[in-house]
Amino acid sequence: MTDLENILPIWHALESAGSDYVLATVVDVDGPSYRKPGARMLIAPDGRRAGTVSGGCLEAEIAKRAWWLTELGPVVERYSTAEDDGDMPYGSGCGGVVYVLLERRVTAAPLLMALEAAFHARVPLAIATVLDGAGIANRAFARPTTQIGHNEPINAETREAILGNLALLALERMQSIDQRMAIDGSETRIWVDYRAARPGLWIFGAGDDGKPLLRLARQLGWFAVVADGRSHLATNERFPGADNVLAMNAALPEPGSSFLADLKVTDAVVLLTHSFEQDSHILAALFSGDFVPAYLGVLGPQRRTLEVLAESARLLGFSNPAEHVEQWLALMHAPTGLDLGAETPAAIALSIIAEIQQTLNNGSALPLRQVRAVHPVLSRT
Repeated sequence: MTDLENILPIWHALESAGSDYVLATVVDVDGPSYRKPGARMLIAPDGRRAGTVSGGCLEAEIAKRAWWLTELGPVVERYSTAEDDGDMPYGSGCGGVVYVLLERRVTAAPLLMALEAAFHARVPLAIATVLDGAGIANRAFARPTTQIGHNEPINAETREAILGNLALLALERMQSIDQRMAIDGSETRIWVDYRAARPGLWIFGAGDDGKPLLRLARQLGWFAVVADGRSHLATNERFPGADNVLAMNAALPEPGSSFLADLKVTDAVVLLTHSFEQDSHILAALFSGDFVPAYLGVLGPQRRTLEVLAESARLLGFSNPAEHVEQWLALMHAPTGLDLGAETPAAIALSIIAEIQQTLNNGSALPLRQVRAVHPVLSRT
């Protein structure tokens, strides 16, 4: 589960009780850090915490001081995880410096509402936040399906325009922005947190090998759907963690079918039905649509996938199936998964999830010891 999924239940309970809370958000890091900007933690008055902002070395200290630090309003605090930082009792961490925005309900509630709405709608969200000066924690939000909104009070029209335009720019670029600029005659730091849409994983195949794949996807916070033509297997009882379980019954997806209407271009699809008929119909429906998902994987040897694709081309009525098979195969991960030496269903699921994660995030899939930095510091423009 994501930080947000852990935060939302406690947040709703606190809101229902009319209780205050503190939201801690990582807004910058200097040097190595376990969490990147955008990591969040909610702190309740009774000491409960949800979410994380470090690898465990900062949470208790932040929670201990958060309430009196925010008595006069939002504040950005500096925390060091270096062992030789004598001012900090919680060193022995990654060795970097973490900057955390602490704020209470009055400014945090609109942010959490926007995050929750974008999470459930599975759309990207850009959040422009003022991080210093009199307008600290003023915000503007931008997402594809809504107009820009902001939390009051914003007294300066120029500030509202700047925040809104920066949020739209981050949404267009699909990346976070961190910069200083003049607002109301003062140099002000504005951080725009770009949150990509929540990924979705469509698992076609309700056999036992689909269960560990679903578990891993849900641990990552992905939206997950399980579908199969075997209605006795595609049940909520077998896949209680799925967002949706679909029994295709005898009506296999046909070319142009609306069965995949909820699928988005940023989603991942994995076929492990072990059924030639199901796989060929599903792929025909996919390739007759407007797009191919970001990740399309098929379990099994590539020889079988070529035969399945040839049948899909036949279902679509193409006179030269071989031409389309070659084009389609180039868009697929077949066989699906990374070479992890996997043999068991759990290990195979891990190899598939790892390749999807690498594909969706443009990762190198190299050992981290070969990568210059685990979490490079956010560049400022």
